[in-house]
Amino acid sequence: MNRTALFLCLGAALAATPTLAQQTSGVPPLPATLAAAMEGKTVPAVGVLVIRNGEVVDQAVAGIDALGSESPATIDDLWNLGSDSKAMTVTMIARLVERGVLSWEAPLSEMLPDLAAEMRPEYRDVTLVDLMSHRAGLPENHSDEAYFRTFFTDTRPLQEQRLAYLRLAVADAPVGPTRGEPSYSNTGLILAGAIAEQATGKSYETLMQEEVFGPLGMTTAVFNQIPDAGETSGHIDGRMSVAADGNPQMILPAGGVRMTLADWARFCIDQMAGEAGRGKLLKPETYRLMHTPRGDSIVAMGWGVPPQISGRAGPALTHGGSDGNWFAFVALFPGSENGVLAVANAAETMGGEAAVKAAARAVIQTLAPAVPPAP
Repeated sequence: MNRTALFLCLGAALAATPTLAQQTSGVPPLPATLAAAMEGKTVPAVGVLVIRNGEVVDQAVAGIDALGSESPATIDDLWNLGSDSKAMTVTMIARLVERGVLSWEAPLSEMLPDLAAEMRPEYRDVTLVDLMSHRAGLPENHSDEAYFRTFFTDTRPLQEQRLAYLRLAVADAPVGPTRGEPSYSNTGLILAGAIAEQATGKSYETLMQEEVFGPLGMTTAVFNQIPDAGETSGHIDGRMSVAADGNPQMILPAGGVRMTLADWARFCIDQMAGEAGRGKLLKPETYRLMHTPRGDSIVAMGWGVPPQISGRAGPALTHGGSDGNWFAFVALFPGSENGVLAVANAAETMGGEAAVKAAARAVIQTLAPAVPPAP
């Protein structure tokens, strides 16, 4: 079983409906880029979408929707974004803060008083900013694997499941000091989702539809982790994945929403336009808060913000995510409103991660100027 993972590219590595503009002259066609990225790997399918000047200019998918299938993967397929949906969770929370439903400064013990009795003192005063920038000192996940797996068959409402999980997680010993060096934590984002549920009386899933997906016209977003028959499937270890290979629904605020590349692009275009005052969801200063690294790190809220990536000058907004059965990666350059989204229906064990990074790296070379040589 693989918990949702976060991958921050550090630079040394690597309209309501977006319209397809003409492909930029001189750029290698995406099918050739995908073929090169998939060579020598067993990943069934890989897809890439390119954004230039705030518009989708090209997208392509190569491969099949599942091993043993004769159906090709298409641009209309849904892809599990893993932790790349963390930025969407942050955006939903930010909308509630802007309306005064939540506060950036309120302490955790006050936002979730039902957990206060079990909460270690080190966590009592952490804030939403701390939780969503991985600076609360929380471990990555609560470590009881057997308990975690019970959520695959838990029939309680998801809000209750999250609180049950968090009741144990907030009793875990911290891995570092609050507001120190970032330490990636799925628990932090699950806490943020539970805080939003407590404050509004609505489920995380409803809040995401109302606050993010609906306003941006993201009509394909779904929360079920295992695709229906006929949909593109995730893969692991040379086979199609099953529910127990991934994560239960309870963990969704930390990642795992599925959608088309085009709908993911709607969100990413809005993120890039936001700081210039053209975002549809938040005030410019709120987008800037989301995109500003905390402390001396490159970690912001829902994003990594390296000064360069794959030899190209930033700052960039980057993120990668996987549940072990899918892999997704995004790199955005808000200054030019250029970006690339790349996905695969397998991850590390079948070369999906490597293929996605190779395809994204090839496109990134066309999106931003090269980093000037050191004097």
